[in-house]
Amino acid sequence: MQDDSPRGFAFAGGAFLIWGMLPFYFNALAHVPTIEVVAHRVIWAVPIALAVLIWLGRTDALRSAIATPRMLGMACVTAALISLNWGGYVWLVQSGQAMEAALAYYINPIFNVFLGYMLLGEKLTRRQWGAVALALAAVVVLTVEARSLPIGALVVIFSWGSYAYFKRALPIGPNQGFALEALILLPIALLVLGWLYLQGDLFTATASGPDWALLVGCGLITAAPLMLYANGAKALRLSTIAIAGYSIPTMIFLISVFAFREPFEGARVVAFPMIWAAMALYIWEVLRRKHVAATDHAAP
Repeated sequence: MQDDSPRGFAFAGGAFLIWGMLPFYFNALAHVPTIEVVAHRVIWAVPIALAVLIWLGRTDALRSAIATPRMLGMACVTAALISLNWGGYVWLVQSGQAMEAALAYYINPIFNVFLGYMLLGEKLTRRQWGAVALALAAVVVLTVEARSLPIGALVVIFSWGSYAYFKRALPIGPNQGFALEALILLPIALLVLGWLYLQGDLFTATASGPDWALLVGCGLITAAPLMLYANGAKALRLSTIAIAGYSIPTMIFLISVFAFREPFEGARVVAFPMIWAAMALYIWEVLRRKHVAATDHAAP
């Protein structure tokens, strides 16, 4: 059985810290239209992703993927899903709904378990069913109070869960896969900015120096954590990654409450403890399976 290594913790910890602190970054860009922020995430991520591949000497796999229609088609699907996820997340933070983003990433691992049941025929344990039921009930509680579905959170949940599902079918390394997705999205991002410019609605046409610095920096804060995570995951157990990943929505939640002063009241006071209970059930099941696997491995 693979053991967790300090190197793995360092890489994964760096990725989780960046992802957890992103609300501060996108809040600083709250005055820039979401579609432009996402376009800049794509544009400036491309040179970073390609530079990393050149440095690692792994450009051959990227060229092969571009020349393979089936792989290119699947990458188009994952690229569309990740761009939708970025847009949903950025919009939530910019519109003062970072707590909804935290809700989405608390629920997401549980949604992935349910997706495995629905699409892959994986059997769920009682604890997993309990986690799914609690997460669904929490969404219902929020919906009843607001009299509408938490659309932003659901977009983030479904886009990221679907992205993870389809990513399984993309037979390419994580760094090459990210570079391929960014390259697919690049022409669309450029067309969006060009169209906004022609309409006279391009904010970045008159953006200040600090705004441009933040927009260009979107490439780094998009590419860096993905690549850190990819390397950290290789040196950590899946169970460790699954549990440690909950640090991301926890940081987002704390930022939303204590830094952004978003209200934690009404249905949220009921829904979030339900989500945390679902999270506890999820972690309990992960640890139980880890213990069973360790016992089986130790058996003669």
